[in-house]
Amino acid sequence: MDTLIVRSRARCELIDITAEVQRLVAARGLPDGLCVLYVPHTTAGVLVNEGADPAVAADILATLERLVPRHGPYRHAEGNADAHIKAALVGTALQVPVAGGRLALGTWQAIFFAEFDGPRQRQMCVEVRPAAR
Repeated sequence: MDTLIVRSRARCELIDITAEVQRLVAARGLPDGLCVLYVPHTTAGVLVNEGADPAVAADILATLERLVPRHGPYRHAEGNADAHIKAALVGTALQVPVAGGRLALGTWQAIFFAEFDGPRQRQMCVEVRPAAR
């Protein structure tokens, strides 16, 4: 398993990590398989969505903020309850097929690290597995 280091610059942001993940996939040299991504943090997540238009990422973040505002009637006293909830909604694991040595993403798709309690330095676990036979 590989570890990808992700550095966020804002409290909440979506960071396109597609190129870095593809580099790890290519280094494995497997023609077909599965790329498993896992975020070992409770206030961050991972998702696939459109990477061509940055307005999509901005809309996702804005909608999550409307649904789960930073300051709400939360019991968690640490001040980042919203970040925990957003991570739970987005999810902390993802699987992407690998075909022909490349991530099998759609034309407009990208992989995003979702930061909800930054800025921080985070880890993303990346495992590339051979295709099941």
